[in-house]
Amino acid sequence: MIFIAVRFTVRPEHADGWLDRVADFTRATREEPGNLFFDWSRSVDDPNRFVLLEAFADAEAGAAHVASDHFKAGLATMGEAIAATPEIINVDVPQQGWGAMAELAR
Repeated sequence: MIFIAVRFTVRPEHADGWLDRVADFTRATREEPGNLFFDWSRSVDDPNRFVLLEAFADAEAGAAHVASDHFKAGLATMGEAIAATPEIINVDVPQQGWGAMAELAR
């Protein structure tokens, strides 16, 4: 699985509308056959910061995502509202999707 975390700092005037701004991109990505999850969170400490956690089944699925029209459109839409270059973590993980947290297993 390809796991990606991206941290976006959004200009204050776009923060409250950020999730609406990325809604089409989010919906289209979640519909990709190789997408495992694509989840946005907003920082509790900084209302202008959003984190995207996403995963793809394999490198081919990740490459298809980056080559898609909705990816290109999403970058253009996000680029108009960001305050800084996003920060990214991109790793290959030897599992598919989320696993159970053993320390709190029921």
